[in-house]
Amino acid sequence: MSKFMRILVFFDLPVVSKRERKAYTKFRRFLLNDGYVMLQYSVYYRICNGEEAVQKHMKRLHQNIPPVNGAIRTLKVTEKQFEKMGILLGKASPNENIDSKITDFF
Repeated sequence: MSKFMRILVFFDLPVVSKRERKAYTKFRRFLLNDGYVMLQYSVYYRICNGEEAVQKHMKRLHQNIPPVNGAIRTLKVTEKQFEKMGILLGKASPNENIDSKITDFF
């Protein structure tokens, strides 16, 4: 039995030069094309069906690290842990509400 998990990606990449903006855009596009959803500005998450899927997507992240200075961090959490996240200001995005009800993965 697989356990649903989420990978959270937090990044702070410079966008001062044209090269940096291009690297930022390419990394953000990679995240979106790989099934990540924006939670907040520079914070994205992806649902995975089990540890094997988490490892596959972590490898893909490593393969797409932009060639600029900055910071990228990841955090793997279970679905139950993600659901316990508190919101201090604002509200859950429509995607968060939809994603929490997903039970079928390809």
